[in-house]
Amino acid sequence: MTKTLVAIDQWNRKDHYNFFSKFDEPFFGITVNVDCTMAYKKAKESKTSFFLYYLYRALKAANQVENFRYRIIDDKVYLFDVINASPTINRPDNTFGFSFLNYNEDENYFRSNALEVIKKVQESKSLFPEGEDKINVIHFSALPWLNFTSMSHARNYKYPDSCPKISFGKVTEINNTKTMAISIHAHHGLVDGYHVGLFVEKFQALLNE
Repeated sequence: MTKTLVAIDQWNRKDHYNFFSKFDEPFFGITVNVDCTMAYKKAKESKTSFFLYYLYRALKAANQVENFRYRIIDDKVYLFDVINASPTINRPDNTFGFSFLNYNEDENYFRSNALEVIKKVQESKSLFPEGEDKINVIHFSALPWLNFTSMSHARNYKYPDSCPKISFGKVTEINNTKTMAISIHAHHGLVDGYHVGLFVEKFQALLNE
């Protein structure tokens, strides 16, 4: 994982970072709906997992927004070249396990690797089948049972977390248009609402391809 140290004193986010990083809860969250009509249709036509179809596009969109690639390590800010995915994987016994999926521009490669990882997690009993969590990731989760309008996350305030958290809801259909709720939580010292807006715009464009 290649990363570059950010010179905070010369950073245009210096004041924002210094202000919000002192908060007990520096994360803010936004929930929006995205149109997934075309994406759902294409995933079904290609007999592809809809979860992996939209997960790949969400990760691709996040990598295109610089602020989603900032992370805080030992009170220093780093910009990672690439951010990967750490999605929760549901198991047949209705529990879940955390996983790690490398991002790859090649969607077929990403999907085939993801299917292998998902199989291992579903066959495991451990919450962390692949060991310790990584920092150059986005924490993804899917709640396909709920058409939620907001969300909060379990947080350990003693742990210096700076990874964005993106959650996807149930696909609903009205007048032949399918929509899906998506919740985005991010560290306000690194990310503003403007950057979340950029992410949603890019994600929607990829879903419409």
